[in-house]
Amino acid sequence: MFTGIIEELGRIRAIEKRSEDARIVIEAHTVTEGSRDGDSISVNGVCLTALDVKPDFFAADVSKETLFRSTLGNLKEGSAVNLERAVTPATRLGGHIVQGHVDARGTFLGLENHGDSRTFRFGYPKEVSRYLVFKGSVTVEGISLTIANLTDDYFEIAVIPKTFEVTNFSQLKPGDAVNLEADVIAKYVERILTEQANSGATFS
Repeated sequence: MFTGIIEELGRIRAIEKRSEDARIVIEAHTVTEGSRDGDSISVNGVCLTALDVKPDFFAADVSKETLFRSTLGNLKEGSAVNLERAVTPATRLGGHIVQGHVDARGTFLGLENHGDSRTFRFGYPKEVSRYLVFKGSVTVEGISLTIANLTDDYFEIAVIPKTFEVTNFSQLKPGDAVNLEADVIAKYVERILTEQANSGATFS
């Protein structure tokens, strides 16, 4: 589990294709501290198992399913990636509960500058629309964010200078695909209500 608070902006050092899977090597210094082989690290919002952890890099195997569902298949050598280590019992939950399980790909539509801050606009597929609410939480590229505006086709988020500086948001171009993860609490609520409707049960 993660919080969506990015710890470090890493870079892809190498990508090795392995049939329909891949192994990626990521340059990093912060998230490798205290990490061991087998630990979970979020890479652009995707929970991956760290392998061959060294002080300045780690590797991770990426399955065919993950390559298909997320944007990791679009990465190239030198690509910037958002990194976060899994939470511990002592971690401050500064964002929201993030599983690192990508629900869908969204599309970066553009941004508007407001002095130091910026408004980012993202298109989203219909399958995640029911989980998005105004002022609710959403994860984009592994970043915990609050929806500032919501329409049937896109949502907007306000990005402070710090987030822009320490994440790969500064490198997004219109049309770029992004990883989206909806709030897990919304998914559980939907499941409970669906089961209630199917069974005809009521809660008191």
